[in-house]
Amino acid sequence: MHALKSREAILLGAILVLLAMIAWRFPSFVSPGNLSNVFNDTAPLIILALGQTLVILTRCIDLSVAANLALTGMVVAMLNTAMPGLPIAVILVISLALGAFMGAINGLLVWKLAIPPIVVTLGTMTIFRGLIFVISDGSWVNAHEMSDAFTGFPRLQFLGLPMLSWIAICCALLCLVMVSRTPLGRAFYAVGGNPNAAVYAGIDVGRTQFAAFVLSGTLAGLTGYLWVARYSVAYVDIAGGFELEVVAACVIGGISIAGGAGTIVGAILGALFLGIVKNALPVVNISPFWQLAISGSAIIIAVAFNAQTRRKPGRIILRRAEATS
Repeated sequence: MHALKSREAILLGAILVLLAMIAWRFPSFVSPGNLSNVFNDTAPLIILALGQTLVILTRCIDLSVAANLALTGMVVAMLNTAMPGLPIAVILVISLALGAFMGAINGLLVWKLAIPPIVVTLGTMTIFRGLIFVISDGSWVNAHEMSDAFTGFPRLQFLGLPMLSWIAICCALLCLVMVSRTPLGRAFYAVGGNPNAAVYAGIDVGRTQFAAFVLSGTLAGLTGYLWVARYSVAYVDIAGGFELEVVAACVIGGISIAGGAGTIVGAILGALFLGIVKNALPVVNISPFWQLAISGSAIIIAVAFNAQTRRKPGRIILRRAEATS
């Protein structure tokens, strides 16, 4: 009974209903081939939502993920242009390391200087975007300047799915295991649920939040390479505003902005919901710009739902207290 009432089950039901409604008019949308394409299109959002989930669980937020993605993508694209023979393995390591470094900057500012996370990440978001312009001088890196190996890696097929999809699946599995099976994962929930109690339990709150930012940055850096390689272009405003879509995926998936509540599965389902909406709108002849309104409405509904579920236990406690008095 609890499983039927869980947030993930409700969201999964909503996704199935949405697919059924689309399939009723456009049956080809739910063909296996098209659904795999939808999942592949949503893979970057899933990877970023995983990292954002870890940050939000600790009562923080990372608004610099899209700028991290863009800066890392521009760096590796320019690197590939200068050294076309550089192995993809090295490109991946550089992407992960650069993303982790930018995440560490956010984490240190929040941890050591106690600056509110939203202020820190708004600042670093602007700095990262500015650095893209500085290093590129506003120029684009286009497909003909990138090597075939660089742009081909995310498209490599394995068991019927592109490598981009497999990377998203592997990241999801790793995050799922880390959150549910490791002390660090339990620390994320403890810090977000009650920071004061976490301190008494011997958990370093600042260090835990720092770890969450580093992991989020690492996943953003990885997505930076995958993004520019898949779309074969890098420019200053790449993934502009995408951080809002990432936060939306987390909130829709049941990740509480107040911290300490939510699951990796919920974040994945939230990203898939947005991905299906984004891909379905052109099919049903609705302007993609409506996606912004739909995403915003979904966020408000999700936050209201979270607030309502949090309020109910409090009412029960009050009723019990009144009954005993």
